This record gives sequence, structure tokens and C-alpha cells, in this order.
Amino acid sequence: RVPIGVVGVLSPWIYPFLTSVNAIVPALMAGNVVVLKHSFQTPLVAERYAKAASKAGLPKGVFQILHLDHKNTAQLISDARMDGVFFTGSVQGGIAVQNSLTNKFIPCGLELGGKDPAYVMANANLEKSIEGLVDGAFFNSGQSCCGIERIYVHESIYDKFVDSFVETTKQYQLGNPLDAGTNLGPMVKTDAANYVRKQIGEALGKGAKSLVAESLFKASKKETPYLSPHVLVDVDHSMEVMTQESFGPVVGIMKVASDAEAIALMNDSQYGLTASLWTDDMDRATVLARQIETGTVFMNRCDYLDPALAWTGVKNSGKGVTLSKIGYEHVSRVKSFNFRKGD
Repeated sequence: RVPIGVVGVLSPWIYPFLTSVNAIVPALMAGNVVVLKHSFQTPLVAERYAKAASKAGLPKGVFQILHLDHKNTAQLISDARMDGVFFTGSVQGGIAVQNSLTNKFIPCGLELGGKDPAYVMANANLEKSIEGLVDGAFFNSGQSCCGIERIYVHESIYDKFVDSFVETTKQYQLGNPLDAGTNLGPMVKTDAANYVRKQIGEALGKGAKSLVAESLFKASKKETPYLSPHVLVDVDHSMEVMTQESFGPVVGIMKVASDAEAIALMNDSQYGLTASLWTDDMDRATVLARQIETGTVFMNRCDYLDPALAWTGVKNSGKGVTLSKIGYEHVSRVKSFNFRKGD
């Protein structure tokens, strides 16, 4: 295999080092030149990368950074000197990247949105499931690429699960992240919080119920990025909160009667990044995991990344692979040498 050449890495504001390093380091190790364009919300991350590259002694020009708007980013991607591009962001952003590549054929990796589901099976360890899924839903105020956004629970344990899930959620302390007692901070900006508020309002208008009173969280106020955690029941797939990416502190919980119903609902999505199964039966989990339309399936864990495993999505969650040995195949290309001796 040989390097692709000049690789563009387009990185988001969320986890600004982690999401970018997954593409930058393999690309450099594979022998490519990397041009990093970071989010306009996190420009100093790009500057720190540049300083680190210089301090590490990388040859001049091997790693470069650019601060660009959308128009100039499209020009960068479509430039004839670019040999590959790797983007992390929204579905709309991924479409824009692909549209910029209509005049050439180069590798294009896209890590896009998700609506990651969890299924709590009848034989699940309730205590561990609740602990893991509350954290999976509300870690970083729900702003995680593979955070849990919808939960399906077997009817035999549904009531117990919901009651304990709600009580655990109430233990969060929403506030300034610089305060020692805070374990749930604000969303990235007010517009993002308002989008989630709109989803919640739409669900409530269609009959959903919110089981955690916003009044418990005094920092949660309209027209601010501070939004309390919301646990919604009596939800269904006619509601945006169960079908469109929220990327905020809200999760819907549905009762299911069987594994087949749970799998059908999990797959009823335009997204396919990760899913999680909560059970003590690994054999059954393996059977169900093969039926779930996502790039990764977890058992008894969620919102987790293992560098040894390929990170990929299906459907509108994107294409391509980062991490693992397979990730290197996407920042290099096959080249055949067919030599014949002169004699």
C-alpha cells in the first residue's frame, strides 16, 4: 500500500481533539500530507495541533492548518491537489462534502449523525443497565456522537426500569462546568438547546409525558444553553425526538413485547452508527446484533470507543472507517508492482 497523497481532515467542535486525531494520526503515519480545517468554534485546537507538529519535528508542509468558511472549504475539497477528505459532522455537512466532489473520484470518509438506540432485554441486570444508560444518554449533556437517544425496554421490566432511570436522572446537578458540584453542563449554544426544546415540545404535544420536572434544575432556563435532562415516555416514532438526532439531554423510552419488536424499532431509522444490547445472554445478543443495522453493536455498554475496533456507520451515519488496522486502509491505497527481469 502507498499513501493517498494530500488528505483534508474536516473536524467538528464536539470532542475537538478526539474526533480529529482519529483521522490525523493514521493519515500521517501512512505517509500522507494532512491539511486540517477545524470548526470555526474550536480554532485554537487547530493552532495547538500546528504547534505540536512543529515541536515534534515534522517536515515543513507535512501538516498544515486552514481557517475557512463553508465556501472556501468547498473550494479546498474540490481542488485538484486534494487526494482524499475525511469529514465529521452533520448529515447536511456530509452531503455538502459529497457535492463538492462531483468532479473527481477520491476517497471520502464521512462520520455523520446518529440516533443511537438501546434495547434492555428481559434478563438484563437492571442496576447496571440503568447506570450505563443514564450516563450514555446525558454524558456531555447528550452531545456525543454515539450517545443514547432512544431506549426500548422489555415490558416485563419496563416499570422498574423507568422508575429507577428517572430517580437516577434526578441526581444530576446542572450548572457552570467550572463549579466542582456540577456534573451536567450547558449545551454548546442556545440555538442547539432551543432545537432540543422544540423536539420535546412537539413530543409533549403528541401525547408524550416528561417524568423529570425541569423545576428541579434551577439553571435550566429558556433562551440559554442550559437545559435540564428530560426523560420522555408514551413516545412513538411519529415524534421527532424518536427519529431525528437530538444531540442534547433528552431520551425517549418505549415498552416492547419482544426481541423482534425491539429490533424492528431500532432499525426504523435513517441512521446507523451504534446500538447497545443489555442482557446476560451473550449468545442471544450475538444473534440480535447481526440483525441490527449499525456500524457497531455494544453489549452491556454504550458511548464507548475502542481504538482496536473499526469505527464506521451505515445509512445516513456515513461511510468509511477510522481506527483499527482497517482504518489505515482508508488513508492509503493499493498499488501493484508487476516487474519482469531484463534477462
